[in-house]
Amino acid sequence: MREIEISEEPIELYKILKFENLVGSGGEAKHVIAEGYVIVNGEVETRKRKKIFSGDVVEFGNEKIRVKVVPGESK
Repeated sequence: MREIEISEEPIELYKILKFENLVGSGGEAKHVIAEGYVIVNGEVETRKRKKIFSGDVVEFGNEKIRVKVVPGESK
């Protein structure tokens, strides 16, 4: 399992697939989610805009990703 860092939460599920290059586009990400190919915390998730928080685990294909929030530095 690999870990990805985001600067703030929540992040929408389809954006994780897109930003991590697990799919070719946002439209493709939404399609694979709607078809039931994505698992969040051990359960099939079909909501494209499902809010993902720190500690959540997203699975798609052979990838398993844990999301971690690393707040940006305040100026």
